[in-house]
Amino acid sequence: MATALWGRAEQQDFRSRVRGTLLGSAVGDALGAPVAGLTLDAIRQAHGPAGLTEPAAPSPGRPATVTAATQLTLFTVDGLIRAHVRRDTGAWHPPTDVHRAYRRWAATQSDWGPDERRADNGWLAREEWLYARRAPERSCLTGFADDTLGTLDQPKNPTARDAAATVRSAPFGLLVGWEPGLVLQLAVECAAQSHGHPDALLSAGALAVIVHGLVRGESLNAAVQRALGLLGARPGHQPVTDALQRALAAVTRGAPGPDSIETLTTGDGRGAADTLSIALYCALVAQDMTHGLRLAVNHGGDSSATGALCGALLGALHGETALPAGWLTGTEGRATLLELSDDFALELTQGPTLHGPKGSAPGWLARYPRG
Repeated sequence: MATALWGRAEQQDFRSRVRGTLLGSAVGDALGAPVAGLTLDAIRQAHGPAGLTEPAAPSPGRPATVTAATQLTLFTVDGLIRAHVRRDTGAWHPPTDVHRAYRRWAATQSDWGPDERRADNGWLAREEWLYARRAPERSCLTGFADDTLGTLDQPKNPTARDAAATVRSAPFGLLVGWEPGLVLQLAVECAAQSHGHPDALLSAGALAVIVHGLVRGESLNAAVQRALGLLGARPGHQPVTDALQRALAAVTRGAPGPDSIETLTTGDGRGAADTLSIALYCALVAQDMTHGLRLAVNHGGDSSATGALCGALLGALHGETALPAGWLTGTEGRATLLELSDDFALELTQGPTLHGPKGSAPGWLARYPRG
């Protein structure tokens, strides 16, 4: 979809789906975070027979906190915006721009707070709430510990197969003007910066392609079929394609619930492929966002990751109005998420008016420096 072809209704729909994807992911992440790592029995002992049904704030009056997965998702978006801004200079290599964004995230995990002297950091790195360490995976800390760029030929952490790279990859699917194969390639290349195992790489790519289809108006089933078609040409795809197929097949087997989720896993339910399978199943059977997210976090797998992935899928499918208002208003970082979502939508629909041969907006380049 070329920028010149964006009509007002198209822009509004796109912004709604961008907001839905990013906010939905954060809501699901915050919902599942308190029970991540618990068995289903332990979740029920702590929260009752129905399990966790509402976000659990750390204390009364405080927002439900997100994990490092949401932090990294924000920096994925920041990197993609900067890549688009830098395209004017001819320095067009999105994996490098995304990696620089992840390095800015890595600084938040070691510094006390924003470094106001760094003019090239942009506005996101000055958000103080992002400097809290929220259980980052070791693969992310080591992957972004230095300026060396992990690639598909030489990935960082070749055996890492957890879901952290997958969860941060939903924003790649928001590049609606790109061909699906290019979306897959970019997501896989950026996943390799911290995760080298094929399960992690291709789960990240699959999620991006599915989100891409949803934002472009496809059904969830059609978007999954497209992902399956593209994955089939990739070495080592079988565990991920099997995981997607298990989710599709489980939809027809009985009422949705924890027992159905147990059939989706091949190991401990914490690998990227199993995590994506659980999240996809919950999105496929969801009666609404609330139902889908509750289902996505009440199991013995990585509840914050499955909640985030399910929220991203349902948000991309239905847009921001599908988000449960009470949960959204009680989620940490909502203002930042909204601001970044709208900036991303503005860049993709109005980028040439913000920076281009006919002029530029200095305030925009201060937010997203080209350096």
